[in-house]
Order: sequence, then structure tokens, then C-alpha cells
Amino acid sequence: MMTKAVKGLLIVNIAAYIINVLVGMVWGLNLNALFGLFYVESPYFLPFQFLTHMFMHGDIWHIFFNMFALWMFGRIMEQTWGWKKFLVFYFVCGFGAALLQEAGQFIGLISPQDYIIGASGAVMGVMLAFGMTYPNEKIFIIPIPIPIKAIWLIIGYAVYEVILGLLNVDKTAHFAHLGGMLFGFLLILYWKFKAKKRTNSSYIGWRTTSTHPNMKVHYNKNERSRDYEFNAQKKEQNDEIDRILDKIRQDGYASLSEKEKKQLFDASNQ
Repeated sequence: MMTKAVKGLLIVNIAAYIINVLVGMVWGLNLNALFGLFYVESPYFLPFQFLTHMFMHGDIWHIFFNMFALWMFGRIMEQTWGWKKFLVFYFVCGFGAALLQEAGQFIGLISPQDYIIGASGAVMGVMLAFGMTYPNEKIFIIPIPIPIKAIWLIIGYAVYEVILGLLNVDKTAHFAHLGGMLFGFLLILYWKFKAKKRTNSSYIGWRTTSTHPNMKVHYNKNERSRDYEFNAQKKEQNDEIDRILDKIRQDGYASLSEKEKKQLFDASNQ
């Protein structure tokens, strides 16, 4: 199932690539040299490049692999989080990729490049999110003949990017890939911290209201009945979502029925 945010990102990226190709064919211009991200000390650096570089790609294989990974992992994370939260995460990872690449060049860990382009940093963040959320999901990677658990794939890829980034042996923006993963990791930790804090605050507030000796709380019978019904319905929905998520962890996303996928998607948008 194609989700809303992923569909929109695919359309924008593919449209930008086609426009760049057509402009190059007709006028001989390379839009990547305008919208790609230059090093901050370059005379060609412009602030908007922090955003626009995410939608520019070098060749057909560059955009194909980025968009395939975005479709493969992004739609599942969008169904898990909802489209708004997914887009926030995607762009935080994209900006984080740019920041770490610029920082690596600034402190001299890597040589300044002409410019960097591509959605790879943001996509790497999405892949990391998938590995953290569904660590036991098994993935086939050509030409490896056996499936690999998502968490090990992500860890292996991160180590690979660190090594190549420090060796500085090619023109691939390895630090940008690492930046997308790093900022994605930090954002997920922040969201988990906020959720835990909110849960603890709600629990403390409920305990205080119900047990404080000097506090009197009045409910009429109809209000109390509605509260019970609402809480019971909410608990039933949460239990069902927990069951679906457990099923994904054990048997993979593909094991879900269409009804279960719809339930998960509807819950993510609430």
C-alpha cells in the first residue's frame, strides 16, 4: 500500500530528476550545481541548499536506489507513526545529514566537495528507524543468499559508512549518510523520552486526583458511565494495536492481513 507522505516524496524527487535531465538536454544546464549543497565557505553556497539538495540526484541509479529504499521502509514507518510525524522525521534526518557533512568538512575530517546531492541521508535515517522499530524483521539483500535481521543490517551499514567516511577514498557523502542516521537516532530517543515522561505524568496526576485526602471529585452517574465506556474502548483498541505490532515483530509486516494493515494505518493517523 502506498502511503500519503511517501507518495508525495517520490513524486517530488522523480519530478526534480526529470526536470534536471530535460533542462540539461535543452539548455545544457545542470541544476544540481545550483540546488546541491556546497560547503559553507564556498562562494556558491546558499542557505536554501540545505533543503533542496535532498531532492536532487546524479543519475538514474542514484535516484532508483534511494526511492526504492524510501518506498520499502518509509511506507511501513509512515503507517507506524502517521504521515505528519514521518515527514518531521524525514526532514530532520535530511537536515542532520547536511549538518554532519558540513561539520566533517569544516574540521578537516573529509575534503570539501563541490556539492552533495541526494535523499540518501534522509533515507538512511528512515532505514535506521525501521531497524530500531522492527529489529527482528528479516530482509533479503542481493547477492547475500540468506535473510538478515534489520537491526544487523543497519549496524553493519553504519560501520561501513564510518570506515569509508574516515578513509575518504571516494566522492560519496558518507558523513551525510551517518548524519541522517545519527539525527534519526537522537530524534527517536527524544520521542521515547517524551512519551515516557507523558505516561508517568498522567499516572501521577491520576493517583493524586484519586487519593489526595483534601480533594473531592464529583462525578454524576452519566459522566462516569461515559468515561468507563470510553476507557474500555480505548483499551481494547490499544490491545489490538499491540497485538498487531507483536505479530510484525515475530512474523514480519507481510504476515498482516489487509484488515490489520488498515487498523494500523488508521491508528497511526489518530
